[in-house]
Amino acid sequence: MLNIRKGRLFLIPVPLGPVPADIVLPSAVQNRAKSLTHFIAENAKSARAFLKSLPSDTPLQQIEICELNEHTSHTMLPDLLTPLHAGSDVGLISEAGCPAVADPGASLVALAHLSGIPVYPMIGPSSILLALMGSGLSGQNFAFHGYLPKNGEQLQKTILELEQDSRRGKRTQIFIETPYRNRQMLEALIKNCAADTKICVATDLTLHTECITTRTQAEWRKQRIPNLERRPSVFLIQA
Repeated sequence: MLNIRKGRLFLIPVPLGPVPADIVLPSAVQNRAKSLTHFIAENAKSARAFLKSLPSDTPLQQIEICELNEHTSHTMLPDLLTPLHAGSDVGLISEAGCPAVADPGASLVALAHLSGIPVYPMIGPSSILLALMGSGLSGQNFAFHGYLPKNGEQLQKTILELEQDSRRGKRTQIFIETPYRNRQMLEALIKNCAADTKICVATDLTLHTECITTRTQAEWRKQRIPNLERRPSVFLIQA
């Protein structure tokens, strides 16, 4: 019986915004992405734009790109691994940054491990870690919470709970928000956090408009809220 070698799943980061790939991605990552003909992407259109910018060694029309996003059902995941079971290497890429981190690709990586498929994470930008690095807050003990509740009362409750947990464990709390709600998030943090709690906003990371600001709640109350409109941002607090 013919024993077909399983392909390898490469987790390939992409830029966080409209910057050349060689500014944020090592040459080894670019070369690997250029060499692949099968991809699983959160968004096929942005994946093609990324491959075109490299450019890929294979004409784009000959590259297979399957989508994996919030609309992908769990029952569809095994089909995405078909090329790997047939021996082809596959690249997993996110809409921005590192795949499988705050990203639906994590479920596919878990299934790959269960299926005996080798997984290779590659080096690239992570907005979460870049924000933590630049915040000046604790990098020894931290937690990422994804999106916080949108409801005002529930959001206030969650902020207070995260602040209390931070104070007890000396833990940095990290979360994100939909870009058009950035201002509301910062206003909620300023309104609900204690005066000595540090609040960091890391915006447009790796872009030429990058800005990372860490202030106490009392200091934030004294200054104008920066323009965060539709600018990808990461929020961090430490009590």
